[in-house]
Amino acid sequence: MSIRAVVWDVDDTLFDYTAADRAGMRRHLLAEGLLDGYDSVEEALVRWRRVTDAQWARFSTGEATFQGQRRDRVRVFLGAELTDAEADEWFERYIGHYEAAWALFPDVLPVLDALAASHRHAVLSNSSLTVQDRKLRVLGVHDRFETILCAAELGVSKPEAGAFHAACAALDLAPHQVAYVGDHPEIDGRGAADAGLLSVWIDRDGAYTSDDGPGGPRRIASLAELPALLGADTRFGAPSTFR
Repeated sequence: MSIRAVVWDVDDTLFDYTAADRAGMRRHLLAEGLLDGYDSVEEALVRWRRVTDAQWARFSTGEATFQGQRRDRVRVFLGAELTDAEADEWFERYIGHYEAAWALFPDVLPVLDALAASHRHAVLSNSSLTVQDRKLRVLGVHDRFETILCAAELGVSKPEAGAFHAACAALDLAPHQVAYVGDHPEIDGRGAADAGLLSVWIDRDGAYTSDDGPGGPRRIASLAELPALLGADTRFGAPSTFR
């Protein structure tokens, strides 16, 4: 196996999206005075996550535009008929709280440093370039990646093989020369494996129990395990426990 490049997912792989989303929405709900209709903050956050997942699924299948799914998240969550402008304004207020909580996972910079000399790096995300380009700049890692590809601009999203192959083409490499690292077992893990890449599934919390076996994604609990998995000649020093 000769892996020459690593293509990365962003949200919940490099960037702690779940924690930032929860913290941002908690602050937003408090600021908007919207907690009276819920028994707890946690109940409201669970509802927001369910609405977000449902609307994102519509975007992923082409049923909604990127901006449209944002507006519909607001309308469904509030149960209100809002104009586009009203929904956009509500979402932008939430974004202010959300961005204040942005952070990389602590294992990201060490592994990027460890692999900087041995591998090329790129990003493939199911979001939009406008969102992810700015996010990576704010987080200070934008210049670590040769190219940043996003579903909204590509017109194809993970787990479709075309999305992964577009990333390989951007690097002028064959799929078997590229590793993909992502957090979702199906969208990232199974999708990359089926597309012929070395699929590395980062399962930080051990939230999933499935194990694809031979030919499936390689499962790791920390990015500290990645250099050993790739056979990189580094001094990262972390034993590999992938399975």
